[in-house]
Amino acid sequence: MKSLPLHQLYKACVLKEFTFKTTRQLDPLAEIVGQNRAQEAVRFALAMPHGGYNVYAVGRNGLGKRTMMLRYLEHHADTDHKSHDWCYVANFEEPRVPRVLRLPTGKGQALKQDMDRLMSRLMKVIPQTFDSDSFLERAEQLKSEYGKKQEDELEKVAAQAKRKKVSLTVTTPGGYRLVAMQGSEPHTVESFEKLTEEQRARFEDTINKLEKRLRQALRKLAEWEQEYVDKQQALNVETLEGIAGPQFEEIIEKYSAEPEVVDYLKAVRHDLADNLDIFLEDNEEQAAIAYASLDRKMPRRYQINLLVHRKDNEVPMVVEDNPTHHNLFGYVESVTFKGTVFTDFSLIRPGSLHKANGGYLLMDANKVLEQPFVWDGLKRALRSHSLQMNSLERELTLSGTISLEPEAIPLDVKIVLFGDRETWMLLQEYDPEFAELFRVTADFENEMMRTSESQLLYAKFIASLVREKKLLHCDQKAVARIIEHSARMAEHQDRLSLHAADIANLMREADYWARQANANMVRATHVEQALVSARYRSSRIRDQFHDSIREGTTLVATSGTRTGQVNALSVLSTGGFEFGLSNRITASCYYGDGDVIDIERDVKLGGNIHSKGVMILTSWLASHFAATEPMHLSVSLTFEQNYGEVDGDSASLAELCAMVSALSGIPVRQDLAITGSVNQFGDVQPIGGANEKIEGFFQTCHLTSFTGTQGVIMPASNVQNLMLENQVLEAVRRDTFSIYAISRVEEAIELLLGRPAGKADAKGRYPAQSVFGVIQKRLDRMREQEREEHQDQDKTKDKDSSTRH
Repeated sequence: MKSLPLHQLYKACVLKEFTFKTTRQLDPLAEIVGQNRAQEAVRFALAMPHGGYNVYAVGRNGLGKRTMMLRYLEHHADTDHKSHDWCYVANFEEPRVPRVLRLPTGKGQALKQDMDRLMSRLMKVIPQTFDSDSFLERAEQLKSEYGKKQEDELEKVAAQAKRKKVSLTVTTPGGYRLVAMQGSEPHTVESFEKLTEEQRARFEDTINKLEKRLRQALRKLAEWEQEYVDKQQALNVETLEGIAGPQFEEIIEKYSAEPEVVDYLKAVRHDLADNLDIFLEDNEEQAAIAYASLDRKMPRRYQINLLVHRKDNEVPMVVEDNPTHHNLFGYVESVTFKGTVFTDFSLIRPGSLHKANGGYLLMDANKVLEQPFVWDGLKRALRSHSLQMNSLERELTLSGTISLEPEAIPLDVKIVLFGDRETWMLLQEYDPEFAELFRVTADFENEMMRTSESQLLYAKFIASLVREKKLLHCDQKAVARIIEHSARMAEHQDRLSLHAADIANLMREADYWARQANANMVRATHVEQALVSARYRSSRIRDQFHDSIREGTTLVATSGTRTGQVNALSVLSTGGFEFGLSNRITASCYYGDGDVIDIERDVKLGGNIHSKGVMILTSWLASHFAATEPMHLSVSLTFEQNYGEVDGDSASLAELCAMVSALSGIPVRQDLAITGSVNQFGDVQPIGGANEKIEGFFQTCHLTSFTGTQGVIMPASNVQNLMLENQVLEAVRRDTFSIYAISRVEEAIELLLGRPAGKADAKGRYPAQSVFGVIQKRLDRMREQEREEHQDQDKTKDKDSSTRH
């Protein structure tokens, strides 16, 4: 068989196809590269005006789902969609239920500034005006007027009582006493008792009549008192209107297009007169709350709590990295003053849902599900299309303090959740509401097809990363080397990896080495240096395995021949770094009933897939050598020097070759390693990690003795996966290392054992000098011996029987 030519081992970029010299000449990519399916899903979700069309983005971590989604939203968001500013203000009728105001973008900040200016002016003007001589004179005149009317009314009652020898005295404010008089002195109990019955009765009758008259007078006094209060209030309103009215009219006119704001301003205007003491007295509690909440010392009752404000009408895009209940739904702060906890509407704080309202909120699904009460709260908000701020402490019944219940805010937001497929499947299975609320799945690809067009698109993607990460620009060859490495990551010559995080890391490290070399541009040598450096940093465990091979602790033969012994190949992964190793598989045969004993399985070191592979070998062996007669040879298989679990079927071809060698007695070439899976019909099936396995055996040969005849046998269906390192390619170019691609078991046997496997004729007989023919001849001899033994036993039985007769 011929080994694979060089061009099949590595697919390099054709530089002539590149229409650019450096990434500086390329426009940044606005689209999601290679994600047409996911892009269409996102476009559909954004265009759907109905509820429930939120997005769950499925894909591996590191694909750059978030970055690509943000980039797509920036270029394709609905700019015609109007966002709003949201404010909470005092509800003068229901203080525990603050009102919410919705304003056009930018108006919220303007309203807050207008109210702050108005209140700052009133804080100065109101005390001055209500302490002025003109106001005090009018207030005093009003007070004197009503005071005189009260005194005159009481004087009338007192004079009437005096004429009837009864004294009217004032005891306490609002308390009056009528006492019978004896001349100029009031009667004592003793002197009153000395009066005749008629005199006492006359006094009592007089006092009763006077009491009725006094009650009538007191009712008049109460009415006048209320009248005085009303007139004083009217004076306050008149005075307040004189100083604040024009400014209120100006603000109301400014916000006349916003009915909610106009209603609120009128309510403030009406409430001011009832709460003048806020401006006229120093309120220690208000000052303490303002200090604790980092606010200015303003009348908190009339503050505007600007919950969400935006400078322009761009669609909000919020990424919430820590979706706790408070961070997502907002919360109500509280302050402590003299051991008492206070709160009000000005201490309401927004969450991510408030900030993203009218736009898009991006979150990690696992982080949302990890936080208590968040998932249920999010579903509740999406179902009701409203954002109700509930106290988490009250939900948990941890606090009995009085809290606020702010008015709900209408919710219009698209949620984008990022997560893996397992989480998505679990939610589909166990949460019936999930499918109703997240009707769109954006399924992100891991790879894209490698064509001339897609390579140019990938180059633009690299240019986007350069600009986004502020890296040095890459020249043509550097871009080609990155694309080739991407194909290796995808483990396919005609595909490119979309794992953006790995590509970005490679570019950062190449940028570092370019700057270290004082280069003005990233070149292919810097990319190669970055790859070598990253490989060296992660290869400590691999080097320990190599040391054990070099020292002879791990037994590996890379030259000569050996019966029943084959070099198989495996891949080990250590935290993202994968490398190939050579594993010795041995087989021995002995008289038995045709079983294949898998030592790994029997000692519970073999995984299910590996055990399945060995059972397939048993089936293949029986179909070839025990189709019509029993097979009297059994085989045992094992991975030598293996002390951990073995799984996978990529060594089943090597195990089959070891078995065939043991059964035929023909030695196996040790300068060849083999990898591949096999089915019951002898077809060689593809495996994973082809590059790492070939490179692993190549390094093993250099660690032992590099003879120039060594090579690797691999499935032909894996040739498209080859993107080998330069060292291996150079050895192939010099014809000192070979790679063979096979499709059938017979080809592998011929390469390893040095003679044809053999093809059965119509009678099922194999050529005598073929490998299968040797095995068949050996089994025939054993069957013939068994038949002779049975005949001898039968003759002995017949002789014994005739002797007895």
